[in-house]
Amino acid sequence: MTPYCDITDEQWARILPLFPELCSRGRVRGRPVTDTRAVLNGVLWVMYSNAAWASIPKRYPAYQTCHRRFTCWYSAGVFKQVLMRLYGEAGEALCDTMKARMREKRPAKPRNPTSPAFVTVDLPRLTYLASLRRAA
Repeated sequence: MTPYCDITDEQWARILPLFPELCSRGRVRGRPVTDTRAVLNGVLWVMYSNAAWASIPKRYPAYQTCHRRFTCWYSAGVFKQVLMRLYGEAGEALCDTMKARMREKRPAKPRNPTSPAFVTVDLPRLTYLASLRRAA
């Protein structure tokens, strides 16, 4: 297996228009956006090495940043387009590989409509429990 190398300037020029955060937004306030190319290289390193997100080398941005941007790109369909432009038809298989590694969000369990909202406790039992608490 050949070692991973970052994307070249020519590859970057091909995929540059796909990233929505690089579109001109005028005057922007707040924290500056992390270098998108470095983030993409970090994501591709995780994909290539099959390592955990937390083990991204120091030369890339924080793993939280890389993972957050990856999930945004993936849900928007940007990541698949990037892989298709970089790797052609193999990009779709690579995208499926990353999907297999992602956790699926489970829907919240519905509340049981038959259970009461409040549990009723009879007064003698409550008095008994309170007396035990005072005695201790």
